[in-house]
Amino acid sequence: MSEHKPEDGSSFLARLILPSTRAFVRDSRCLSGHSFFDRLHGYAYARWPYLYIGIATGEHPLARFLSPIARWALNAFGHRSREVRSDEGAAFADAYHGKAVPLGLAKQLVTVNQEIRLENLEHVIPYGRARDIVLKNPDHIVVLDCPCRDAREDPCEPLDVCLIIGEPFASVVADHHPRRARWITPEEAVDILRAEDERGHVHHAFFKDAMLDRFYAICNCCSCCCGAMQAHRSGVPMLAPSGYASEADVDLCTGCGSCTQSCPFGAMSLRDGLVAVDRETCMGCGVCVSTCGQGALTLVRDESKGEPLDVRVLLASTA
Repeated sequence: MSEHKPEDGSSFLARLILPSTRAFVRDSRCLSGHSFFDRLHGYAYARWPYLYIGIATGEHPLARFLSPIARWALNAFGHRSREVRSDEGAAFADAYHGKAVPLGLAKQLVTVNQEIRLENLEHVIPYGRARDIVLKNPDHIVVLDCPCRDAREDPCEPLDVCLIIGEPFASVVADHHPRRARWITPEEAVDILRAEDERGHVHHAFFKDAMLDRFYAICNCCSCCCGAMQAHRSGVPMLAPSGYASEADVDLCTGCGSCTQSCPFGAMSLRDGLVAVDRETCMGCGVCVSTCGQGALTLVRDESKGEPLDVRVLLASTA
């Protein structure tokens, strides 16, 4: 009988730290300026997103006690964006933000058939940090139960609407959340986007400093559950407009009010029985266009809203 040998530290760590986590750490180490705190922050965010988002939205029972600690840690060790933007809300948004993408552009992000490296996209993602699109294995897609919806007492359904795209993010989420996440095909991702569009929810491409300073997910956001939309309404500029704005054809409008009820940003109203668009508030998400049964609303380019996150155009411009 062979004598049992105790496990050495390296083999124990190999079992404790999954290959996807090691891949995340390797990519982080290759990223200029990414600190140990950034790696730790990214791991915590991906490993415990329900606790993280629950505390951030104030919905978790421990939020009252842990929120001050989390803010202290981020202020002390992270948010290098404070060197770029001075006020607290803007600094937070520089590190963690979303870009509204109409359905057609969202579908591009989940059907890319090539690896992508698009950097310094400040004209598209107007923030000091986390503005790159680097897609490795873009057909590796995981759908995750939405942490924002999960945190609510009476959430919108379905829960499985957050799309994690590319590596190492998809594998990290799939490995650590086997009961809340599953692998899907690009075609299945398109089906989820279409279904959420029909429910009147907004597609946001999300970027985060701790997630290797780049794009990692498409969240399909409802205004009642989404923490980012809640923050946006409270004056934290976490969300960037799509590059489009809604435009009304009053000759087609019947004044039914469906757009005023469906607009997640409160940009639509009725004046003298016809639709009016508040271009300042409009994010160009396209929800009103999808819900207008008369075809009275369209999305038009609005240069004041920045450049659209149009992967095909961006790739063509770098060719």
